Amino acid sequence: MRFATAAAPTAILAALFLTAAPALAQDAAPAPAAAAAAAGEPTDAELARFAAAMKTVQSVAATVQNGTPTEEQQAQMAGAVQNSGLAVERFNAISAAVSADPMLQARAAVAGATPSAPGSVGAGVTDAEAGQFAAAMGEISGIARALNGAQPNAEQQAQMAAAIQNSGLEIERFNAISAATAQDEHLQARIALAQARQGE
Repeated sequence: MRFATAAAPTAILAALFLTAAPALAQDAAPAPAAAAAAAGEPTDAELARFAAAMKTVQSVAATVQNGTPTEEQQAQMAGAVQNSGLAVERFNAISAAVSADPMLQARAAVAGATPSAPGSVGAGVTDAEAGQFAAAMGEISGIARALNGAQPNAEQQAQMAAAIQNSGLEIERFNAISAATAQDEHLQARIALAQARQGE
C-alpha cells in the first residue's frame, strides 16, 4: 500500500508564480511586518491559506503553454494568493520551504485536504492511531515488496500481523483504517504526515 503526500510540484509553480510577483510589487510595497513574517516556519493557518491558494495556482499552471504564463494567468495566480490572505513574498517563501522540506509538504497536504466526514472512520482516527498505522505500514510494506505480487505464506502473514500488533493497533482497527484511506484524502494526508514525522 502506498500513501501519497499529495504534495504539489511547488518548485515549478513557484517559478511560474515568481513571474507574477513583479507586477504585484508595483501595486503596493510590502509592509515591514510582511517582510518580517516571510521569515520562519509557516504556521498551520498559513499552510491552510497556502494550500487553498495553491489549488487555484495549480489549476492555472496546468493551462500554461510553452512554460510562460500569460498576463491573465499571472493575474489569476496573483489573485489566488491575494485572496488567501498571504502576501506574495510569504506565499513564495512557503512554496520554497514546502518544496525543500518533506515535513512541510506533509503538513501542507493535511491543511489542503478536505476534512474527513463527521462520523466516518477517518474522522475518528486519533493522531496516535495515525502514527501507529504509519509504523505498521512501514513494516508491512517491506514484507509486501518482498512478495512481489505473490500471496503471503503463513509465516509472512504472521509477520504482518505481528507488525500491526507491535504498533499498538488491533488488527480489526488497522483494517478499518486501511479501508478508510482509499476514500479519505484527509486521512491519507494525516498518515503521510505521521510517516514523515517518524522519518525525522
